[in-house]
Amino acid sequence: MRSFIPYRGLALAGALFLTACASSAPVATPPEAATVSAQPSPAQAWMNDVSAIAAAQDNAGRRAAIESALAASGIQARQAPFAFEKHKGTNLLADIGGPADAPLLLIGAHSDKVKEGDGATDNASGSAVALALAQRLKQRPLQHHRVTVAFWDLEELGLIGARAYIADGGAKPAMYVNFDVFGWGDALWMMTQDESHALVSASRDATQAAGIALSAGDKYPPTDHLAFQKAGWPAVSYSLVGKNEIPSILKAFSHQKAEPPAKVMQVIHSDDDTLAQIDADEAARGVAAVEDALRRWDAVSR
Repeated sequence: MRSFIPYRGLALAGALFLTACASSAPVATPPEAATVSAQPSPAQAWMNDVSAIAAAQDNAGRRAAIESALAASGIQARQAPFAFEKHKGTNLLADIGGPADAPLLLIGAHSDKVKEGDGATDNASGSAVALALAQRLKQRPLQHHRVTVAFWDLEELGLIGARAYIADGGAKPAMYVNFDVFGWGDALWMMTQDESHALVSASRDATQAAGIALSAGDKYPPTDHLAFQKAGWPAVSYSLVGKNEIPSILKAFSHQKAEPPAKVMQVIHSDDDTLAQIDADEAARGVAAVEDALRRWDAVSR
């Protein structure tokens, strides 16, 4: 039904109509608000880094993807070429922040891969954890430690990059924290030689708060933390896996048959090491638990 408006009311009606149109017009989103709303979730941000690293054609390309991610967060990386045991490679190092005279927390992961697969789980996942921590610890530095992140080359050939860092006189950390294989699971697997260490206690509290399990002990697959331990330097390593996988993984590394084989052992060093195996939501929960653990440890350690 159409409405009839007398002539003398046309002006008032027009004004009311224009007012209504103005009030119902869409309000432009301020540029700042649009930028904030466009920020990816922690899971998506982590997955973006994994994807960029895994998409690289070679180890140099993987390092370039990491450098680009660091630069996007305002973090400048420096290349550290090395020659060690007839091998040549390049580590990446980046100083993140913290009190200049504080003890050093060194966070690291290997960036290289084997020929098979895309190296998404082994070890774009661990490298993406180190990237996430670098970004977060730059935004909100630790109170009692300065932080450097490292991305080791040639781990797959025998921990070469990490061993070269030590042999070439790299700074000794108060703690080295390593990440290798962090693609899915409900358990934070922590390699530690001292289960009474404050970082173990902090990890236990952090995982409990996050609703995931913690498995801490000295039984753990070989990776870059071993180079530091062999030098007598304090070091731990974290993986994120299914809690039920851990016994099978240890059997496999002890050359024992495990039935069924753990998912990790079916994925790494194979053509199946692709993004399809990754669970970004589970990984993001693990990253948050590690960040929480490091902050708890920092608060009680000097």
